[in-house]
Amino acid sequence: MAEHVVSPPEVPQTSSREHSRRQLEALLEVSEAIAQQRDLPALFHDLAARLHSVIDFDFLTLVLHDAAKNVMRLHILESRIPVEKQTGSEVPLGDSPSGWAWQNQQPYLIDDLDQETRFPQFIERLRGHNVRSMAIIPLTTAQHRLGALCFGHTVAQRIADTELQFMQRVASQVAVAVDNALNLETSQAYQKQLARERDRFRVLLEVNNVLISSRELPELFPGIVSTLERVIHHDYTSLALFDPASKTLRIYAFYFPSNQNIFKPDTVVPLENTPAGRAIVTGQPCLARGAELDTYSSEVVSILRAEGLQAVCSVPLIHRDRTIGTLNLASRRLDAFTQADVELLQPVGAQIAIAVENALAFKEIDALKDKLAVEKLYLEEEIRSELNFEEIVGESAVLKRALGQVELAAPAATTVLLLGETGTGKELFARAIHNLSPRRDRTFVKINCAAIPSGLLESELFGHEKGAFTGAINQKIGRFELADRGTLFLDEVGDIPLELQPKLLRVLQEQEFERLGGTRTQRVDVRVVAATNLDLSKLVAQRAFRNDLYYRLNVFPIQIPALRERHEDIPLLVRYFVQRFSRSLNKEVQYIPADAMEALERYSWPGNVRELENLIERAVLLSPGKELCIPLSELKDASGSAAAPGAEASSPFTSYAASSSLTSSISTLEEAERQHILRALKQTQWRIAGPKGAATLLGMKRTTLQARMRKLGIRRPV
Repeated sequence: MAEHVVSPPEVPQTSSREHSRRQLEALLEVSEAIAQQRDLPALFHDLAARLHSVIDFDFLTLVLHDAAKNVMRLHILESRIPVEKQTGSEVPLGDSPSGWAWQNQQPYLIDDLDQETRFPQFIERLRGHNVRSMAIIPLTTAQHRLGALCFGHTVAQRIADTELQFMQRVASQVAVAVDNALNLETSQAYQKQLARERDRFRVLLEVNNVLISSRELPELFPGIVSTLERVIHHDYTSLALFDPASKTLRIYAFYFPSNQNIFKPDTVVPLENTPAGRAIVTGQPCLARGAELDTYSSEVVSILRAEGLQAVCSVPLIHRDRTIGTLNLASRRLDAFTQADVELLQPVGAQIAIAVENALAFKEIDALKDKLAVEKLYLEEEIRSELNFEEIVGESAVLKRALGQVELAAPAATTVLLLGETGTGKELFARAIHNLSPRRDRTFVKINCAAIPSGLLESELFGHEKGAFTGAINQKIGRFELADRGTLFLDEVGDIPLELQPKLLRVLQEQEFERLGGTRTQRVDVRVVAATNLDLSKLVAQRAFRNDLYYRLNVFPIQIPALRERHEDIPLLVRYFVQRFSRSLNKEVQYIPADAMEALERYSWPGNVRELENLIERAVLLSPGKELCIPLSELKDASGSAAAPGAEASSPFTSYAASSSLTSSISTLEEAERQHILRALKQTQWRIAGPKGAATLLGMKRTTLQARMRKLGIRRPV
């Protein structure tokens, strides 16, 4: 507080009685002033003016004891002569006369400063202010020892006893006023502290209510911004998430009404040269203003400065010793963000950290649930769609050679390229590689690249984000994500469009990709097994297939032999398929004619094992008894002649066992139908309905079969 220069009033010469009366009046005026004033500097200035009429002094000072530091501090100085401002100066308790008066609770009188020998350093300071004499009166109430009241003179003079007694009376009343003022200041400070605490808890409660209202980060952020705007002035708010793998921050959301396009979605922020990065590294809030903010050379800081922002406060989001990201506030005011604001933002940041961690955990759980749901549907589809093979059947040398390569490649994570004609069982080999690998407990995912339109293949492989294209109403997980830590089988890989091949090459090399319509990089651990019946080297020469992708796929090629290269395996495959389809079709086929087997072995099988499988399935379905009937007319060799000479049949389902009866007389169609139904009824022991009934065997409804039996006059024998 600035010192006041008080002009000395003219003190008239009065009698002793008149002087006493004036002193009493002054005491009453002091009491009135104390009752009217609550502001201590104003009260002290008023007292100094009133006391000059009854006490001769040149300056009046109030010195209070600071219990925290144990020093005497000059609190207020009232002077009628110009002196150097000393309000707030501190002196150790034992180095000043006011400290002596406070300790001993007795007045300390100095009649002539030149003759004073105690407290030499303090006395020297008084000489510098032309002080020659002084009366220091202790300020004490019934409860507290407060300090001292000092009356000073520029001339040497002795204080009379009557004057000293009056000073002590004044000091007693001033002590009460000082004690009341200090109590009021303490009370007001306490009330302000309580108000700050109340506001702080209110903000924390509001933030907590916002955070528990939703578990989705996009819904939480606006509520956080709205709550903080009411208690802390700022112009910009952002939430950045920390990526420990890349040691970077990604701006997840921001609010800046002046320019909502200030940053692109998912802008990456390096830790170096940013307040947010410093907050992450130190684990403490980072506050930067003006020129200090210009020391950060980051592009993000430059953008904020270009928008006129003068102060930035970044608070780390920490929960359970894990740093999740930062909450960042910026303002165009240079003096924004007080220490109280920073202290408030720290518990707010802790709450937001919990909410962000929960939101990310829920998002990961939802993603895993979606992935599990997709895997469940995929596996159910796999179960419903019968696999081409249950196991690899064959003992030929060429097949064993290929299986030996499978055993070599399976334990490693090497990319395998399966080469072979269509129908040779490339998917079965891919499954064998997966089942023999350390990834056997994870998902085996397959995709036929030729069966999906080129416009949808990218979405099938890599997934897409909501709104990525027309009709993308939900986020979709691609096959690469579905096969994470498992095996992905790319069938017909030679049919992948040329424009999609660079993205496939990247995921093969880097194990990372972005969903269609997304910007966030997805990382996976996928073992790729590719298959094709095309000559990829020729496609590379024709520029229909990228050579770098070809070299990346052709790490470990395995040639799968065609069925014509392993004729010795045909009998094993035939018996295997007959047994399998007999069980599934509820048939009792047990015998395979030798001539039929010879015909199957002579056939070249352009469709390989798949053609053999389909043929046996039809043969089992149409065999009425225990003997397999082969549709010989379908077995054509490369020249178009029949596989078995002289095997002209009246229908495509004539068997070798029935060839001797082909020259017999041909019955009517109605009689043939009657005999066919009778054979079915005898085979099912005249059971009509049910899964093992004749209606199921003949592929018709029960009511239809009963109607045909009535028309043909078929009755069960007694």
